[in-house]
Amino acid sequence: MKLKVGDSVPTFTLKDQDNNDVNVANFIGKKAMVIYFYPKDDTPGCTKEACKFRDEFEAFTDLNVKVIGISSDDVESHKKFAEKYRLPFTLLADTENQIRKLFGVPKSMLGLIPGRVTYIINKKGKIIHIFNSQFGAEKHITEALLKLKEI
Repeated sequence: MKLKVGDSVPTFTLKDQDNNDVNVANFIGKKAMVIYFYPKDDTPGCTKEACKFRDEFEAFTDLNVKVIGISSDDVESHKKFAEKYRLPFTLLADTENQIRKLFGVPKSMLGLIPGRVTYIINKKGKIIHIFNSQFGAEKHITEALLKLKEI
């Protein structure tokens, strides 16, 4: 299954960096969401992307948006990553890659590296924009903010 603009966001529950269950269904009807999938904690591109989300976090909060990062790293890795870079948003551990498959996030680099894809979801739970760019890590934040300001 590959999600596209206009689809409803699938609901799921994963553990965050503090080992709490986070269910995205709890945000539908209350907040818009940015759900971004990234390859790996504490790697150059992923760190740039996470720090850019951190640096722009206030802009997302001002727009009443929940920012969620997802990778296959475990809770402990997410906790270290979040603490090291003072990340103020939710990181979810998709250790079995089930949610990545549920969203249909493609692999890149000859199928070797998990893809870097950002989904913008409106308050009603509908996907309004998808941005897929393995190397433009910081562009994901710019794209997200542009789309969110339109809704």
